[in-house]
Amino acid sequence: MAKISKRLTALREQVDRQTLYTPQRAIEMAIELATAKFDETIETHIRLGINPKYADQQVRATVVLPRGTGKSIRIAVLAKGEKVREADSAGADISGSEELIERIQGGFMDFDLMIATPDIMPQVARLGKLLGPRGLMPSPKGGTVTMDLAGAIREFKAGKLEFRADRTGIVHIPFGKKSFTPEALLDNLKAVQEAIDRAKPSGAKGRYWRTFHIKSTMGPAIEIDVNILRDLKLEAAA
Repeated sequence: MAKISKRLTALREQVDRQTLYTPQRAIEMAIELATAKFDETIETHIRLGINPKYADQQVRATVVLPRGTGKSIRIAVLAKGEKVREADSAGADISGSEELIERIQGGFMDFDLMIATPDIMPQVARLGKLLGPRGLMPSPKGGTVTMDLAGAIREFKAGKLEFRADRTGIVHIPFGKKSFTPEALLDNLKAVQEAIDRAKPSGAKGRYWRTFHIKSTMGPAIEIDVNILRDLKLEAAA
């Protein structure tokens, strides 16, 4: 078992494990307790009442964070013919066809997201063992298999994220940085909650929301009262 540092132990003591915090207070605490010497990511870890081994209980979708992610991402696009040039014009960092597939097979992985057009997916399938474990395999549900390359690139650059429940039914989503204002983080967190509600699978039975925690990269987990977050009405960000 990994040893917990004195720093993290001291931070954990500032969080009452028996309390469900309001979203606003939890965000304030996550910022206060992000004491590392870099701009820590603020992330959420949500346990859902699902069993992902069943096809009708899987959660996989996208969320557009209205205040962005706080980080730039490198997007690779796999397409054919004119669509490669369209991807370049739309701001793709890397684009190509068969030659890019061969580069990836050779070990090239210098990108954070891959988008592909439907017509090249049969060739992309052979990259499954390389891209799948890294969460980079394009999928229609994730919005990364599309003919609208310009729209997809623009949305993902602006703050669109794909998320999915892991095999234990937990969803992990980064939703901002310590340097964000509490209001910006709350806007993004509300968008996450709404996206997960929309993604509720047909096979989910009983209580859908089990536990809802947020934390900074190096900080302690803080549990949120999800009912308060779900009832929250926010004005649209300017």
